[in-house]
Amino acid sequence: MSEKRNIFEEVGDNHNAKPAANPGLIDKGNSGARRGIRVWLMVLFAMVVAMIVVGGLTRLTDSGLSITEWKPVTGAMPPMNEAAWQEEFEKYQAIPEYQLQNKGMTLSEFQFIYWWEWGHRQLGRTIGLVWFLGYLGFAATKRVPTGWHQRLILIGALGGLQGAVGWWMVSSGLQGSMLDVASYRLAIHLGLAFIILGYIAWYVLLLGREERDLLQARRGKEGRQFGLATGLLHFAFLQILIGALVAGIDAGRNYPDWPLMAGGFLPPDIFAFEPWWRNFFENDGLVQFMHRMAGYLLFIFAIVVWRRGAKSAHAHTRFAFNAVMAMITLQMVLGIATVLYSAPLEIAIVHQIGAIITWVLILRARYLSAYPIQQSIRGAAS
Repeated sequence: MSEKRNIFEEVGDNHNAKPAANPGLIDKGNSGARRGIRVWLMVLFAMVVAMIVVGGLTRLTDSGLSITEWKPVTGAMPPMNEAAWQEEFEKYQAIPEYQLQNKGMTLSEFQFIYWWEWGHRQLGRTIGLVWFLGYLGFAATKRVPTGWHQRLILIGALGGLQGAVGWWMVSSGLQGSMLDVASYRLAIHLGLAFIILGYIAWYVLLLGREERDLLQARRGKEGRQFGLATGLLHFAFLQILIGALVAGIDAGRNYPDWPLMAGGFLPPDIFAFEPWWRNFFENDGLVQFMHRMAGYLLFIFAIVVWRRGAKSAHAHTRFAFNAVMAMITLQMVLGIATVLYSAPLEIAIVHQIGAIITWVLILRARYLSAYPIQQSIRGAAS
């Protein structure tokens, strides 16, 4: 028997109809705390940037070998009395840097370089703690989005590896006749820092939009542009590594002329060391020449990538590539100034900060090539 209907009921009403589909189900149940994780990663990003800058200042002030032991836990406490300071100073006096370069250094001068290196290591410990507590909190409350556990663990694993690589680097300057750490180990240490920074920046960009938006945007991926941006990213990374070699042997403070080097295109005695391959890591003239040539090629390739980016159908993407080109141009000018003024601390550290900004801007342009932001006819992003 059919149910009686109220005379005020609309003819079109249907109480037995199934509820309409709820839009956005692709993010339901697996979105986790995207915004919270993004903020946490942004904090880590800022800390890693600070770590790179402090590391650069530590290198420029010749402070990196002031602490001669690796104590990940107990080393967090600095010397607390005169006897402890004297003990640390005696350990430093036993290494080649003191005996061959800083003999006669006073305790107060030692304390200056010690605080730089201690601060560098302490910042590394703090980054590790922030990562551990953050990941533990999100994982324990089951707020990590689906597929993100591996990504977040990767950051922590790379951070742990970076600590080990840092000590491997420092240990190279504690023996023989070494006055500094091995330049190739410094390059690996800095390169790993930029890899960590790159992963964090990429994840921050991904978490800035909902998963459904990323899936939709990926359909408009500009493949060739993305490939060129990827190539530019790799080229910039190579230049960063060569820059670390320059810093490792203080090559930036020699040959303060441009565009020539000691009056010629090639610096003198570029293969003075035996075996020949050592020159690519230890010969200040050849290493600086490599950095200059790679810089010119990077600038030319950046122009090619920029011109391709200017053809993008998306305004945000075009602007991103404009920013990359502007920053690479500024970075080249900073590099020339660093050479002409023999790499003073102020200009050299600004040049290093410029490398960080360039790296992140290239990553952003690459991201927007893969996940373009659609724009309506009126100009609003959608």
